[in-house]
Amino acid sequence: MYLSLYNVLALLLVVAALFGYVNHRFLRLPSTIGLMVLALVSSVGLVVLGRFEIVNVSNIINAIKQIDFQTILMQVMLSFLLFAGAIHVDAQKLGQQRVPVFTMATVGMLLSTCLVGSMLYWLLPQFGLSLPFMWCLLFGSLISPTDPIAVLGILKEARIPKQLEISIVGESLFNDGVAVVVFVSLAQFATTTGEAAPEGHSIGTLFLQEAVGGLVLGAVLGYVGYRMLRSIDNYQVEVLITLALVTGGTALATALHTSGPLAIVVAGLIIGQQGRQLGMSDTTREYVDKFWEMLDEILNAILFVLIGFEILVLRFETVYLLVGLCTIVIVLLARLIAVALPLRLLNLRRSFPQHAVKVLTWGGLRGGISVALALSLPDGEARELLVAVTYVVVVFSIIVQGLSIGPLVKRLGLSVAPSETEPLQH
Repeated sequence: MYLSLYNVLALLLVVAALFGYVNHRFLRLPSTIGLMVLALVSSVGLVVLGRFEIVNVSNIINAIKQIDFQTILMQVMLSFLLFAGAIHVDAQKLGQQRVPVFTMATVGMLLSTCLVGSMLYWLLPQFGLSLPFMWCLLFGSLISPTDPIAVLGILKEARIPKQLEISIVGESLFNDGVAVVVFVSLAQFATTTGEAAPEGHSIGTLFLQEAVGGLVLGAVLGYVGYRMLRSIDNYQVEVLITLALVTGGTALATALHTSGPLAIVVAGLIIGQQGRQLGMSDTTREYVDKFWEMLDEILNAILFVLIGFEILVLRFETVYLLVGLCTIVIVLLARLIAVALPLRLLNLRRSFPQHAVKVLTWGGLRGGISVALALSLPDGEARELLVAVTYVVVVFSIIVQGLSIGPLVKRLGLSVAPSETEPLQH
């Protein structure tokens, strides 16, 4: 059963619209969670119906297999989603939290990578499995970053104090780019052997080129975009400029071998701060906001439906599921240490409300980026294991952590009125 690109897109949009209606009409869950839950339930239902030969599931599975999740997310959707999130973050308030945000997005991410990799390397033999230590570190790098798409979608529903929300959102925007760079660097070690293995200095050079190059490129793109927006007053053209900034900036970052996600986040923050305040009229600001909010909602809907349906094409052995359940604990423990330790060493904990570490730990959601990175691994048993474990962690993170972060904040006495959360965004 072959589906053209148009038919695949049409199918995803129809399913996302249907699930969105059902969720809004009956379930009333946060949009991202509701869509993924419905897709998961539908996937399980299709498998059950297929077992009783009521539905020919093989055709549906073949159709899902035609969708290149990794390419769609990492090369098409990610930049739009990051820009849509970044332009609505108050860069000035984010700047006030720059030390904890930078610390968690870099030191915390690297610490979590090492902790998860080491604990997974110890855990696997307990189930009769084994992986090279470098592959365990590779898993640590793909599962450690908090996902900005999941975070931004779910935190809208949780009444978290704006200081904590800024820290979580800011970290998720930046550690995504850092994680991709770390993942690519480690992948060169994990997937090559012998004389072909890269040297340490080449990995360091790659890291600097990707990370620093992405930040510099993003600053240049943001400034150029801001100057263009300021020089005209035509909302159609200005919306088009922001769209071109994302698409052209991503393509340029790829050509220059720099981090596209980091470049787009920085550009989005500049456009969201300088561009919105000094370069746009009220009319243009309204149209730009509505355009990117609508695009963000549509892409989020498609993404979480895809995550839910991905279960149809994954291979789940019982032992993989058990390892995945144990890995949930490992990832949460590593997250706790990666948040608490750097903040304590830098004496930053006193700048946060009480119980902040608990909220930062539980609110660090994993999402589609982790799944996409896992799916980019080369075929083999190691990939099957890591993809399955990643999927278990991500589903738990989005559904269980996502649904409980609001009640947790309320129980800890940190919940604030809706009006008090508004300063995060413009």
